[in-house]
Amino acid sequence: MARYRDAVCRLCRREGGKLFLKGDRCFKPSCAIEKRGTNPPGQHGAARRKMLQGYGEQLREKQKVKRIYFILEKQFRNYFEKARRQKGVTGENLLFMLERRLDNVVYRSGFSTSRRQARQLVNHGHIEVNGRKVDIPSFQVKAGDAIAVKGRTQNNTHVEGAWSTAAGRGRPAWLSAGGQEFTVNVSATPRREDIDANINEQLIVELYSK
Repeated sequence: MARYRDAVCRLCRREGGKLFLKGDRCFKPSCAIEKRGTNPPGQHGAARRKMLQGYGEQLREKQKVKRIYFILEKQFRNYFEKARRQKGVTGENLLFMLERRLDNVVYRSGFSTSRRQARQLVNHGHIEVNGRKVDIPSFQVKAGDAIAVKGRTQNNTHVEGAWSTAAGRGRPAWLSAGGQEFTVNVSATPRREDIDANINEQLIVELYSK
């Protein structure tokens, strides 16, 4: 499967802001945005920064959302086509499907400090949904599902550290802590106010509607 293998901090600088792709490092002075600013990466990055309009603005918004959720173009386009066929607002439908991906839910629940780390936990079979192992990052959770870290993995240093600081990072209202340690319940479906307000999904709809 194709995947991005380059330095993820370059993605944040290219989009001009923090995408929180590097876990705890994004909150430290060592963050590339803190050290180097928001100019695009490369020797002539500062000279390339310019005001975008029309297609350029729409393209950058699409790239930003792809990079936030760490998915590639073909899969992102498939999500858009599904969102377009559903009832409701296409842009919001798109964001709701991205939010309900299992790797995103693992990250948002506090089992990991980044979506990339969350995807690794899912791929390696460390996550259970309703008591059954699920190793597909794109699995769509639904209201009523219980997401948990498998017993032995709960002692993992990275998982313990992420869980202990989850309250400080915040958990969306549609996810609630379960009755047991390292367990989170999907209590509702996501709402637009639960998702990053800096995302302008209408620009993505306009881009794909050309």
